[in-house]
Amino acid sequence: MKKIFLLLMMILMVSGCGGSEEKSSAEPAKVQTSDKKILVMYFSRTGEEYNVGNITKGNTAIVADYIAQKTGADTFEIKPATPYPDEYEACTELAKRELESNTRPALAKNIENLAQYDTIFLGFPIWWGALPRVVMTFLEANDLSGKRIIPFCTHGGSGLAGTEREIADACPNAKILSGLAVVGKDAQNDFPAVQKDVDAWLKGLDY
Repeated sequence: MKKIFLLLMMILMVSGCGGSEEKSSAEPAKVQTSDKKILVMYFSRTGEEYNVGNITKGNTAIVADYIAQKTGADTFEIKPATPYPDEYEACTELAKRELESNTRPALAKNIENLAQYDTIFLGFPIWWGALPRVVMTFLEANDLSGKRIIPFCTHGGSGLAGTEREIADACPNAKILSGLAVVGKDAQNDFPAVQKDVDAWLKGLDY
């Protein structure tokens, strides 16, 4: 009788272990999701550049790529459907006409899946003390509500000018953080100095 009792106890113990193991294996696997929620979005121009010469990579693009490298962000380049002229004077004259008439040049392509990004670094050159109008096209064509927008620009002496206000007006439901201004020719000719400025700026933003 004692042997039968012990045998029944062993069977119950083995069955209990098997039940626990089956429950564990039935738990759903954790879904792996990307934690990448930062986008570096920028407009930049190549061609003839004042006090620099002919450039094959735009000043703003150089800064944008470095920010993306430091933050692990995705990138998206804003491009007009009709490219701006390579000649410096022709480009500046067109930019002036667009600003005076408050033009919104058509985009070559809009971005997909913008909703997945919480933070957007927005880069642009300063044209006539303002945002290039193609950047305004992009801001007004997309819903940036609830996002953190961090501007950075390349310029010839104006700094950020009034562009932070322009962005805030175009994106009233976004949070605009402190921007960075980089002298355009330094992006081409003194990049180590630009790196130091970007590093210090990103550190101040906790990146």
